[in-house]
Amino acid sequence: MRVLIADDHDLLRDTLVLFLSAQSDLQVKGVGSYGEAVDAINADGPVDLLLLDYRMPGMNGLQGVKDAVQNGRARYVALMSGDAPRSIVTEALNAGAAGFLPKTLPAKSLRNAVAFMLMGEVYLPADYIQGSDSPERSEGDKLGDLSKREREVLRLLANGMSNKEIARTLNVSEAAIKLHVKTVFRHLGVANRTQAAMLARDLGVF
Repeated sequence: MRVLIADDHDLLRDTLVLFLSAQSDLQVKGVGSYGEAVDAINADGPVDLLLLDYRMPGMNGLQGVKDAVQNGRARYVALMSGDAPRSIVTEALNAGAAGFLPKTLPAKSLRNAVAFMLMGEVYLPADYIQGSDSPERSEGDKLGDLSKREREVLRLLANGMSNKEIARTLNVSEAAIKLHVKTVFRHLGVANRTQAAMLARDLGVF
């Protein structure tokens, strides 16, 4: 498996390359900008996983992610950042990113995240989606925490649609829907789709 890390922080990039290269099944290379990543891929062919730093030269916001996904520069593309807000991560997933890696991620978790994405799964750190509602809050209050898009996802989920069907209906990526579903579960305090659907019906979501 070939992994390309694009980050303009030399120390961090080189450390990541050395750490991941210790995995016998990975060939890891590092570059310092999105332009260099494109040049490397043009020279050697698409990689299996492309890790892109959000704020490095050439990214232009999320244009680098979108370009990499749309032009097939890697089987999987992931965003890295030390401070990207939730809205940016959601937009990256909507654009087809395979995950988000905060730069504070422990080394072991990073290794697991890379393996997870190379298996075709979407990776998000646990603390990105975890949270809790105060026990005294009513179910109606919890519903009020949902964004308009999350309410749409809940309504379609309650109608028995799969994540793939919801993604097709809303014209977004399936990865983004997975994130929305997890957020809906967290806000509503439910553990699965059946519980979410039952609560949605009780609250008159549809």
